[in-house]
Amino acid sequence: MSATSEACPAFAPFFGLAGAASAMILSAVGAAYGTAKSGIGISGVGTFRPDLMMKSLIPVVMAGIIAVYGLVVSVLVSNDLTPDKDYSLFAGFVHLAAGLSTGFAGLSGGYAIGVVGDACVRGYLYQPKMFVGMVLILIFAEVLGLYGLIVSLILNTKATSVCP
Repeated sequence: MSATSEACPAFAPFFGLAGAASAMILSAVGAAYGTAKSGIGISGVGTFRPDLMMKSLIPVVMAGIIAVYGLVVSVLVSNDLTPDKDYSLFAGFVHLAAGLSTGFAGLSGGYAIGVVGDACVRGYLYQPKMFVGMVLILIFAEVLGLYGLIVSLILNTKATSVCP
């Protein structure tokens, strides 16, 4: 490892680590909210119609996928962080942006899944024809997290550490 320079200061890995942490923490919070909020509706459905429980679990599964997006980005970012290799400030900022894009997209997607999951599962209790509409709306909410993942993957390919 060479001496620190203006392009590769000693604190540069902090930004990469912050990006990895942001991706995982924010997407996990979104997934947790989506699971909890949908779970409230599912438990309400289960008391009246236990036969609808399995179909009502779709929002919980979709909320869990949001956390996987954050995990993928965290692993990709952390693979570039090794103590024996130089790490540029540019790469740190790119990894921070990648983590924040996945994290905030996961947070918003999880929130949307929670709100939609709770309302639609309760509506499905009274009108079974709502199931297809519920799944479509949940897919659109899930895509919010997927957009953040795609942006992060593109950003991650741009992160290069060239230290003079």
